[in-house]
Amino acid sequence: MEALLGAGIYPLSQAARLVGEPARNVRRWLKGYSWKYRDGRSSSGPLWHTRYEDEELPGGLAIGFRDLLELRMVAQFARYGVHLKVIRATIDAARSHFRSDYPLTNRRFLTDGRRIFLEAVEETTGAERLIDVLGRQFVFSEVIRPSLYAGIEYDRSGARRWFPVHRSRMILLDPEVQFGTPIIADAGVPTDAIYDAWKAESRDQVRVARAYGLTPKMVSAAVNFEQRIRA
Repeated sequence: MEALLGAGIYPLSQAARLVGEPARNVRRWLKGYSWKYRDGRSSSGPLWHTRYEDEELPGGLAIGFRDLLELRMVAQFARYGVHLKVIRATIDAARSHFRSDYPLTNRRFLTDGRRIFLEAVEETTGAERLIDVLGRQFVFSEVIRPSLYAGIEYDRSGARRWFPVHRSRMILLDPEVQFGTPIIADAGVPTDAIYDAWKAESRDQVRVARAYGLTPKMVSAAVNFEQRIRA
């Protein structure tokens, strides 16, 4: 249990909801997968070694806070159709370049990442594919954009906290609080608990606010957040 303190813990299903990806994709990225190939099988390993990879945790696969933020960047690449081989090569090159276990979340990736990414495309698919990417006007700045980093607070060791709602500091993920589960920042109450209470109380925000010592606005923010990640 001591290993969990301050690092956050997210079961696979929760991590998938928080980054907006199907759980099967997240599992493939973090655990690897295999497939039939000719007369045998081929395999693809995990994209990186996660925080609890060597830990036996109840409930199966779980990841840490910084894994979650890195996963969010991988999901962003995937949404734009970037092949997993290119994502892997980008992570490996960026890890070496930044000397960081979580290079995509490094703020320098905003400025240096395009070059690293294009080199990864050429390395994994050849110069012909690189020309095709450029010809289709693949704009790196539209994929990895400042707003992805805007809600992340950093200290000298890296990402420390995350406000997941754009231009709002109402909802917070802090690995030092409630094992990193989403909470109301000024109250420390988990958003999933508020959402469950809201449903149980016939969607009465005032009653839920009174029960938890919150404002109706806080309840509304928690409900909206939970509805979005569960959609």
